[in-house]
Amino acid sequence: MRLGINLGYWGAGMDGDNLAVAQEADRLGYAVCWAAEAYGSDAPTVLSWVASRTERIDVGSAIFQIPARTPAMTAMTAATLDSLSGGRFRLGLGVSGPQVSEGWYGVKFDKPLARTREYVDIVRKALSRERLSYEGAHWTLPLPDGPGKPLKLTVHPTRERIPLYIAAIGPKNLEQTGEIADGALLIFPSAEHLEETALAPLRAGRAKAGLTMDGFDVCPTLPLAVGEDVDALADMFRPYTALYVGGMGSRKQNFYNKLATRMGYGKEAAEIQDRYLTGDKDGAAAAVPRQLIDQTSLLGPVERIAERMQAYAAAGVTTLTLAPAGFTLDERLAALRAGTEALEKAGLA
Repeated sequence: MRLGINLGYWGAGMDGDNLAVAQEADRLGYAVCWAAEAYGSDAPTVLSWVASRTERIDVGSAIFQIPARTPAMTAMTAATLDSLSGGRFRLGLGVSGPQVSEGWYGVKFDKPLARTREYVDIVRKALSRERLSYEGAHWTLPLPDGPGKPLKLTVHPTRERIPLYIAAIGPKNLEQTGEIADGALLIFPSAEHLEETALAPLRAGRAKAGLTMDGFDVCPTLPLAVGEDVDALADMFRPYTALYVGGMGSRKQNFYNKLATRMGYGKEAAEIQDRYLTGDKDGAAAAVPRQLIDQTSLLGPVERIAERMQAYAAAGVTTLTLAPAGFTLDERLAALRAGTEALEKAGLA
């Protein structure tokens, strides 16, 4: 099992620290550094900056939002980043959510699975440097009855195939991800529930495409906090968990709330959402079960984290992405080093 890091969003006051974290992860031999985007910092700019200041670590988008870019532009960006980084780019895609898609990008959030499938088809066709023509329900290239003509990407990607990941939570999205992608980006993953919440639908999608899980990258992101007081460490992530389970999306469309329900926390997830959406964010955080945080994070001393890493590897994780927590840069760098130490203690390095 390999390790990665997720820098999250840029512009939160830790930009210089984030670069130092990426450089330390590069020095320690981490496999990949991911950057996110929502409606603030964009991922390609961050990744190009990180790639220019690191040597070995891959850089990946977690995610490029599908409503933010045409598929042809995404192919252009992927080819450029792969070239500039010397073949170190990983393309992670996701549909985002209805509030961001419709509120920020003005793109209707409908038929997300069909849109994703077409988007991936076009991106891959463009990256193959075929002349780009496509007839789908959501994209038609070139536009009919106009001056457009099929064009070919002028940039030569460093690699013939850039690894393509999809951020997936729901069972249908996971199955399609297994069918059409090279890896899955997972959030709030519990080793104890990974088979039913992620691996089974991914495996079904692979089988539909005549493939096995061999070579498919199962890549969950987990917060990491090192210390002796596990309860205190869990409390650090109460607001984070409450935000996603309670407030990330509407009452009817919250993918993270549904995931918590599938993990057996339906009653608690409903209370967290009720409190969060009525403005009681502190109450929502207090309602998050400690066990839910513990199952979806890496908390405690190195030995305990090593045991949890073994559980994730046994469950089928191939790249464990860490989001190292700390109030200072030194604490975050220490957490990164602890992650490497834990991997070695677990016998997974």
